[in-house]
Amino acid sequence: MTGAESSASMGRFLTLADTAEVLNISASQAYALVRSGELRAIKVGGNGHWRVERSVLESYIEAKYEESRRLSLWNQSDLADVPELFGR
Repeated sequence: MTGAESSASMGRFLTLADTAEVLNISASQAYALVRSGELRAIKVGGNGHWRVERSVLESYIEAKYEESRRLSLWNQSDLADVPELFGR
């Protein structure tokens, strides 16, 4: 089974363990992202298990790519040296 087929078989919502696997981080790191509000999730069921919607996770990943791209551009620009002009 390919990665795309595997992802499609997981359904609309991912557990924190699934989310951690996609992001290649630990489950506790995924939980921290959700608790901080950085990654949107919902609690479902009587025990309040966290679930991350697949489309939300994909949007989060895209936003992180954009953040990295912008940071890279900032670091490459002359504007990155502006604080040095003011003795910082």
